Amino acid sequence: MKLAILTGGGDVPGLNPCIKAAVNRIEDEGSEVVGIRRGWAGLTHIDPADPASIAHNTTALDSQVVRTIDRTGGTFLHTSRTNPSRVESTDLPEFLRSSYAGDGPHDLTPHVLEVLESLGVDALLPIGGDDTLSYALRMHNEGVPIIAIPKTMDNDVHGTDYCIGFSTAVSRGVDFIHNLRTSTGSHERIAVVELFGRYSGETSLISAYLAGVDRALISEVPFDIDKLAGLVMKDKTANPSNYAMITVSEGASLLGGEVHLSGSADAYGHRKLGGIGQTTGEMLKERTGQDIVLQEVAYLMRSGRPDSLDLMVATNFAVMAVDLALEGSSGRMVALRSGVYTNVPVAVTGEGGKRVDTGELYDEDQYRPKVRHVSGKPMFLY
Repeated sequence: MKLAILTGGGDVPGLNPCIKAAVNRIEDEGSEVVGIRRGWAGLTHIDPADPASIAHNTTALDSQVVRTIDRTGGTFLHTSRTNPSRVESTDLPEFLRSSYAGDGPHDLTPHVLEVLESLGVDALLPIGGDDTLSYALRMHNEGVPIIAIPKTMDNDVHGTDYCIGFSTAVSRGVDFIHNLRTSTGSHERIAVVELFGRYSGETSLISAYLAGVDRALISEVPFDIDKLAGLVMKDKTANPSNYAMITVSEGASLLGGEVHLSGSADAYGHRKLGGIGQTTGEMLKERTGQDIVLQEVAYLMRSGRPDSLDLMVATNFAVMAVDLALEGSSGRMVALRSGVYTNVPVAVTGEGGKRVDTGELYDEDQYRPKVRHVSGKPMFLY
């Protein structure tokens, strides 16, 4: 068999170990593997009649090629947020422009299918979050054998308790929060730490829960800034070191307000999130008269090498995915459910993203984690 691997969406620690484990397993089983560069964009930019185009957008993979890639974060195959079913005219490769008239967006799925056939791909292993895997579902519906691998630091892919990248992101968040205590306490200030997480507040909630911050603002619950100011001043006064700390999910919003968005929508309909931390800090300063330490952790949460848990999950997800592909399965996604490795229909990714169970895990009145029941919950609470 010939298998293909691609990575799409935001990078996370654990992608390279996943690729390496998959390649080694495929090679051990006597099959061939090719890497698609820059996610779904690679497939849209391949001209089957042009060997240079194929060479630019793919790379042959074997154990020697991937020997050391697990020592670094990110993805050595590179990535993109391209959605082949919605490609703007300005993003069309030159060789396709005469075939697609009008302003777009254009559906390049017929071209992608042609490319996969020309490459002789028997099964495709896409590694990505809900956006990347939504197009994997489209490929499955088009008859392409698909085994999907979930990754996202937000941990919000439906159908699995865990996605590659989440543990490292939370570990980074906790470390940065604890490190920031020294400056915040030294200057007796209020720290506002904005964390990635898009429309799921899980990274903010779990980081706050583990780091013991005073208040945590999450995407699922709009907050009242005046109420927050009163709570934080009580926290600061009660602290012998006279400081307080707050985490803010990038998708959080003020009561009666909207999330902070900027730029134009990408091919999946998403605009850039961020800025709520600065707004919160400025409003808190106005209401309390206190100096604010503002820290946007941002890309540092998804940078660098993976922790041990992400290494383990990435490796095991890869082995499972390859085994499923080689045995002829299709339309599946590898997953962790109730602490057990398993696989589910890739169609579950279309059932919506996961969100924080606020009734079980969050005190909406006090703006802080409140875990009511741990028994029966996944290892990473949600």
